[in-house]
Amino acid sequence: MKMELIQPFINAADAVLAQGLHTSTSIANLTMEEDAYRRKGVAALIWVTGEIEGRIVIDLDPETAVRVASRFAGTELPESDDLVRETVCELANLVIGNAVTSLNDQGFNFRVHPPVLHTSEHGPKSTEDTEAVVLCFETASGSVFLNIALRYNRSRQPEQAAALN
Repeated sequence: MKMELIQPFINAADAVLAQGLHTSTSIANLTMEEDAYRRKGVAALIWVTGEIEGRIVIDLDPETAVRVASRFAGTELPESDDLVRETVCELANLVIGNAVTSLNDQGFNFRVHPPVLHTSEHGPKSTEDTEAVVLCFETASGSVFLNIALRYNRSRQPEQAAALN
């Protein structure tokens, strides 16, 4: 996976979490995954299509999701509150929105699909040419997982891909 595809998402997640939670963040763990994604709690899934394609998952264990949503809402929320799930999707929107700006500035043309709540235990499996990078951001509210599986579209002209390297 090319760093120019994933770095904007890492930077955006770090900035959005730090600003939204009014705390510093640190990356506690970074792994490459080839297996199907296993949801940890409340997760939002975003698909990207076009010159780059793939998916991004933002995932929080249930307790962290409640703490993050409560922080964003400015009041304590119960775990069962729909606002917790909506906040995770909004968090995904914020991260993706910031990352997309950077990727657009690099000249990529793609479409970002709206986040959907990822409710199945297992998610999409990585492919032979699309490994997933999984990062764990440690915050004062708990761990936030970012799973990024992106690649250049196969139909993209080789000379266009070479120009970006």
